[in-house]
Amino acid sequence: MTDHDHPLSGRRAADRRHRCAALIAAGALLPLPALTGCSSDEREASVSASQDIAPAPRGELKDGGTLRWAIDAMPGTLNAFQSDADATTARIAGAVLPSMFTLDANGRPQRNADYLDAADVSARDPKQVVTYKINPKARWSDGSAITAADFIAQWNALRGKNNAFWTARNAGYDRIGKVEQGAGAHEVKVTFARPYADWRSLFTPLYPRSVMGNADAFNEGAREQLKVVAGPFRVQKRDTEEGRVTLVRNPKWWGDRAKLKQIVLESLPGDKRAAALADGSVDVAAVDQIAAKRVASARRAASGAPSRKPGDGNAGPLGDGARAGAKGVAAQNTVLRGYTVRKALEPAYTQLALNGSSGPLADDRVRRAVARALDRQVLADTVLKPLDLPSRPLGSHLLMAGQTGYEDHSDALGGQDTGAAKALLADAGWKSDGSDRQQAGQNAGAPAPGSDDRYDGDPYGDESAGDGADDRGGYDDGADDRNPARSGRGRTAVGEHGADARPAAAEAPLSFTGAVGSEVQQSALLRQSASFYKQAAAGEKRAADGDTESAAYAKYRSYKKRAARALGAAEMIETGQAPHLPGSGGHPGARHAAAERSAAAAPQPAGDRPARAAAVKKNGRPLTLRFVVPDGAASAQLRTVGRRISEMLAKIGVQTSVQRVSDASYFQDHIASGDYDLALYSWPGTAYPATDARPIYAKPQPAPDGSLTVEQNYTRVGTDHIDQLFDQASSELDEGSARTLVAQADARIWAAAGSIPLYQRPELVATKKTLANVGAFGFATPRFQDIGYTR
Repeated sequence: MTDHDHPLSGRRAADRRHRCAALIAAGALLPLPALTGCSSDEREASVSASQDIAPAPRGELKDGGTLRWAIDAMPGTLNAFQSDADATTARIAGAVLPSMFTLDANGRPQRNADYLDAADVSARDPKQVVTYKINPKARWSDGSAITAADFIAQWNALRGKNNAFWTARNAGYDRIGKVEQGAGAHEVKVTFARPYADWRSLFTPLYPRSVMGNADAFNEGAREQLKVVAGPFRVQKRDTEEGRVTLVRNPKWWGDRAKLKQIVLESLPGDKRAAALADGSVDVAAVDQIAAKRVASARRAASGAPSRKPGDGNAGPLGDGARAGAKGVAAQNTVLRGYTVRKALEPAYTQLALNGSSGPLADDRVRRAVARALDRQVLADTVLKPLDLPSRPLGSHLLMAGQTGYEDHSDALGGQDTGAAKALLADAGWKSDGSDRQQAGQNAGAPAPGSDDRYDGDPYGDESAGDGADDRGGYDDGADDRNPARSGRGRTAVGEHGADARPAAAEAPLSFTGAVGSEVQQSALLRQSASFYKQAAAGEKRAADGDTESAAYAKYRSYKKRAARALGAAEMIETGQAPHLPGSGGHPGARHAAAERSAAAAPQPAGDRPARAAAVKKNGRPLTLRFVVPDGAASAQLRTVGRRISEMLAKIGVQTSVQRVSDASYFQDHIASGDYDLALYSWPGTAYPATDARPIYAKPQPAPDGSLTVEQNYTRVGTDHIDQLFDQASSELDEGSARTLVAQADARIWAAAGSIPLYQRPELVATKKTLANVGAFGFATPRFQDIGYTR
């Protein structure tokens, strides 16, 4: 999965420091099997699902080599404590700066022995005191030792007392009363004015006093360069024009020597990563499901039958252009077979947010009714089962499955119950008079009134509406190379497709349905042909300039239909619905997959169809909620989940009016500003929920100008009790008692029904097969010095 700007960019380390960017989820992933408390055995068993990095001992790795690592964009700053720091900032900081504590695969803080010999709470009364014992070998790249002076400078810069330092936040540092040298030069004593349970989150990363001791260096100097570092790597060059940051070995590093000679972080947008993988120009890249599927398909195609010779089969001979295209596809497949996709449970979850600031959702009974209409298991299965990852709904807002203390507190709200949801609505005054109840013979599977019919049920793609009624089923020049008019509704049986009809999209790569090499090749050629027609159609549409009577517009329509036919033919191969092509319908695996699809798509008896309840009304007005969703290609799966939710709400008489908006405006113009009723977005998990989650669920407070200060609580739903529980948990030094308070806060958040966690997101990372100790890290902090190529 790719890192998105704002919603997705502040992941893992950046999220733990800033915790200020919501994540828009395009994909998802589920918690591990633990709905009550997690035992230590269960947590250890979960590591394989929460991390996938191809672990290997250092002795099995080559010395040297360059790693090209895709990033979303160049970092806005190299100072992790500034507001525009992002995931790339965090990645660089992790490779070049000290971290007092790192996280393991289950999100547990671990003392970093490269920098600390010890770190403990040495006193609790009358004040909390934490004593750090610095590794005597730890030194900055300028040769100076890491000492208490660096800790003191960072505290002064981040404590919030000096406005000259433009800091993003001061959580934890504002509770410190004093930082001083301890018994020796390598000891630091931190005395807290107020107890702080999450003290392990502090001083990570640690910047040198040359940065933290000077406001100009903090605000401006550290944005562009880090002259002094203390990690296994150092920043050699930050090339904005080329979009690259180059890290090389730090010769002053005292720990295990970095296996890689250099790491090149290259700016590569998510929509360009599949092409970069196909030409081998990147070694590690977070990818979406479509790119991951392409890698898997290429690897499995190698085990298929040899490509057909020109003239073989019923499809006819290949022309020169087709032969060239086939060679190109084969070459790409050869490159892609050098990659593998690492997948794990990402420490982030997708939620349904209910805006409780005004309108019907200001009533907690309506919010609870919406929540109880949801079958979260179905939503989790929609996203996770195709990825073969654990599919169980997340039961906590504050901890991910597998973390110490994780418990499912959704019972505080209640599970899916249509009757209970309708009763809650009735109690709030929203009732059905039955006047608009669906009549016999009406399409029981139709979306709710006001819902957006453009949602796609395919978890790997999305569709676009045609530009005219007579174009339905045709190709949309704004869509990707997947069938734009696919729909799970109204499918015909195998063999009944009309000339322009579209088969259902493949639910798995070609090889999963038993396709052989010739089918893979033929499908690829058809898709390539569709791509050419797409480009030609787009050019003719521009030339027509809105004149539907022009020759250019006629060509546009013609090319559009040809693209649709090519895509339809490709999908018939992929879904085993083209028996005339070599190896398709006759292959047992293809027949089995086609049979399963036919059974799933078969018309349901009228009595088995999901009926839509009559709309509930209050004072004669129906209950209609505005559901805002992002419109980008990377958010297709999120829209699929949104469609499922709309269908579930229709069963209790709640209508949804779906508004698709651009990815760029989705968060800032809609989520943060409160311009929505329902929305889907994600929050990162954290090892420090008492600190990091508080601003997300804090009760909004009136500002002097009459506005509402919401911090990061974009649902605008909160209570004084929840705030008190967070405050108590953040000050509780007994870890068991702190976990109890966090659990109580989570139960109250569930009961408030402003945020409904659905599932954890998937983390999909394509890596060269020869790479070790890199991939889907999950919660774990990367050990950059251990990443390398196998011998």
